[in-house]
Amino acid sequence: MAKAKAEVVEKVEEVAETKPVKGVAKLEEEGDIAADYLEALLDIADLDGDIDIDVENDRASLAIVGGKLNHLVGREGEVLDAIQELTRLAVQTATGDRSRLMLDIDNFRANRRKELTKLANEMAEEAKTTGASIKLAPMNAFERKIIHDTIQELGLSSESDGEDPNRYVVIYPA
Repeated sequence: MAKAKAEVVEKVEEVAETKPVKGVAKLEEEGDIAADYLEALLDIADLDGDIDIDVENDRASLAIVGGKLNHLVGREGEVLDAIQELTRLAVQTATGDRSRLMLDIDNFRANRRKELTKLANEMAEEAKTTGASIKLAPMNAFERKIIHDTIQELGLSSESDGEDPNRYVVIYPA
């Protein structure tokens, strides 16, 4: 029994080492580094835009607002996702730590969050009414997380199924 307990403690310590909780100061530093990177990117592309920095849900959150930035979002947010990943890599290069920062441009993610929350509410109601599970269309990780969080708040359960890029959410009745 003692050996099993020691193994569990060792495993918990391993997980804690691989997924450290970042403090607000560290997240603000990530936000500042990311903002500098994004400002340089906007300058190179000769684009106007203001960068808002915040800390939300244990991650740095940046938004580029103003100007004509729709082309930086791309179809279904593809360009936004790429810029976000490049920004995360810039932060990782500067800090040596993996970043989970979120980037929004032209309120694309904020608007998408509203749409997905509404969809989750509607599908949860349908699942409750019919008693059947509901399979949603494939979504990226950001979109699936919004659905899962909303479904959990409503007291139902959901899980992701399939493989990227065709990974989707299934909502289960209570």
